[in-house]
Amino acid sequence: MNQVFVLRLASVCILAAIADVAWAEDAQRLDEVSVTATREARPTGDVPQAIAVVGKEALADKKMFNVKEALQDIPGVLIDSKNGGYDARLIIRGAGLKAAYGIREIMVLRDGVPLSDPDSFTKLDFVDTQDIERIEVAKGPGNLFAAGSVGGAIQIFSKSVFDESANNLKAGLGTEGTENLHLRYGKAFGDQALALTASYRAQDNDWRSWNQFDTSQISVKHGLILEKGTLESEVSYSEANMQLPGAMDKTLYDKFVATGKQTETSEPWKNSGRYSKVWFLNSKYEAEFGDFTFKPRFYYNTWYHYHPVTGLINESEDWVYNIGTDIEGDWKHANGSLVGGFTVRQERTPNSRKYEYRDVTTGFGGRITATLSDAKGDLAEIDDATSLLAGAYVQESWRPSERWIVDIGMRYDVVDFTDDNNQITKYDYATGTYKPGAGITHSEKTFHLPAPKLAASYKATDTLSLFGMVAQASQIPSQSEFSSNPALDAPISTNYEVGVKGRGGNWEFDASVYLNPVEKEIVQINNGGVTEYANAGKTDKQGLELSGRIKLEGGWELGGHYGYADYTYDEFSEPVRVGMSTVNMDRAGNRLPFIPEHQYGVFLGWKSPSGWQAKLSSNSWGEYWLDNANTEKYDGWEWITNLSVGYERKGHSLTLNVDNLFDEHYAFEVKKDTSGKVTYTAAMPRTLMLTYRYSF
Repeated sequence: MNQVFVLRLASVCILAAIADVAWAEDAQRLDEVSVTATREARPTGDVPQAIAVVGKEALADKKMFNVKEALQDIPGVLIDSKNGGYDARLIIRGAGLKAAYGIREIMVLRDGVPLSDPDSFTKLDFVDTQDIERIEVAKGPGNLFAAGSVGGAIQIFSKSVFDESANNLKAGLGTEGTENLHLRYGKAFGDQALALTASYRAQDNDWRSWNQFDTSQISVKHGLILEKGTLESEVSYSEANMQLPGAMDKTLYDKFVATGKQTETSEPWKNSGRYSKVWFLNSKYEAEFGDFTFKPRFYYNTWYHYHPVTGLINESEDWVYNIGTDIEGDWKHANGSLVGGFTVRQERTPNSRKYEYRDVTTGFGGRITATLSDAKGDLAEIDDATSLLAGAYVQESWRPSERWIVDIGMRYDVVDFTDDNNQITKYDYATGTYKPGAGITHSEKTFHLPAPKLAASYKATDTLSLFGMVAQASQIPSQSEFSSNPALDAPISTNYEVGVKGRGGNWEFDASVYLNPVEKEIVQINNGGVTEYANAGKTDKQGLELSGRIKLEGGWELGGHYGYADYTYDEFSEPVRVGMSTVNMDRAGNRLPFIPEHQYGVFLGWKSPSGWQAKLSSNSWGEYWLDNANTEKYDGWEWITNLSVGYERKGHSLTLNVDNLFDEHYAFEVKKDTSGKVTYTAAMPRTLMLTYRYSF
């Protein structure tokens, strides 16, 4: 506790010093604009919530193969990728921890269109990371965009169809068979505009077996300027192929640390992956009628995937579709503004199928010891599912004076799930074999998810703002979670937070302290390879987050971030298999696994008027527990450093990106199940990429 106290005291002293500078400075504020937290365009310094915006300037020096590159410097955000492609394990303030892979409990949007399914699972395979203008991250409950998500909202904004300055041609090559090709060309003619975007990314990842990735994407955007507003539409198509490498035991991990190569996985499932095709269509209209702005949006996406995972192979034989609308209205009045609207969207998964693996080796008792390919064998399951989300939201942003903004809001969502399933066979984790399934079943589930919010921001000086908020949200359990455990309830997360934000002409900082109790939190339980889900009675999350940057003389910029997380189970009885029976073990007072107590990083940037620029950044995750029982810790990793060096002249630029500069060999994730088995997932060794870009 003394160490924590010293860190907090030091943080307060630093902020006080910066605030003193703020009161003395009379320069124009340095700030980004955000809409994700409030659905109102507002400088981040005026948003009464912890929020981060990664803007165009910050994205310019990154190769942007993965959203990880944009988000890894934000305190409270834990993100990494298994293969550097579109996959990402994302956790915000503990939300998303239960996901075995991918993103859950966090709403992710692109240009206002939800990428998250109604049951909160997010697919990033059709996001063109080369076409990103900026990314906004709003942490925790209290977002009008976040339907049924306790972790907050991440919104990805693509480049506008009306922005001809975004036209560019890009080509990049690097180690590990890295290729990156991108073209964006847009043209305005009269009151209309068209933009074509095409991208190809690939990586062989020869440092690890079964780790290749490639994606091809093409998009056409159309914009029309009308008398009262604008109409923008887009259609895109993506094909993405990603092999998902398996984890390692201690012996294989030690070899990786020594050599930087992972030639094998200790898991029997050696051919996991995700191979998808996605059509994405959306259209938005925005018109002003005096003080009222009308913003309807319609979207439709449909996708196919072939997805070998543990035990079974998933295939959407008939394409899944997701269709929805968001109708929003904004009214500016004398004392502020009022935002309101409703959302309706449905996802239909017809004729989804699961197959046994065709090519396997077996051992004693017929246990599957290894897969030999990702080819499908006998049909194991047929599933037909529908989810329907309907929600309404309203928020009054009251400005009683020039210095005060008070946000009072509410979002209320209702989610209905129906599922018809025919389980012919199933994979039995205990025996490692395929056994007869449960046959035909029908299930229905409805969740009601209220999300109230009260927040206020006070501008103490021209450069310093204070904020406080109380917000609550409920989390949608995934369909797979409540299918395996029909008794699951929706967790309820309440966030109490205070903070201070500073914005000066050449500096900015954010600091916040939060208390976030969660009732009925869904936790993942791994019993000897069997993944199960249960409601913990209660978890207590409290933390501190700091971030800041300052521009110095000579084109230099210095910045950093720090996050402190103290997350514990207040009430939790974990079922553990002992022999043929299950015993409930009390985990009250234990810390949540995988969440480092300390997360921190620094960066140093330089930009010359002659066109040269460079940036050096380094991040660390502190130690964390491997399991709910808190029996073993992983030391984490320290000062993993990335470097970018570039030169730009007359629209031409050349950039060298070096990730993991000092070629550290470490695990980005270590887990331990209730049987005592420990597995390691390797982080990527050093990679280099040289990119040429021509802006026209």
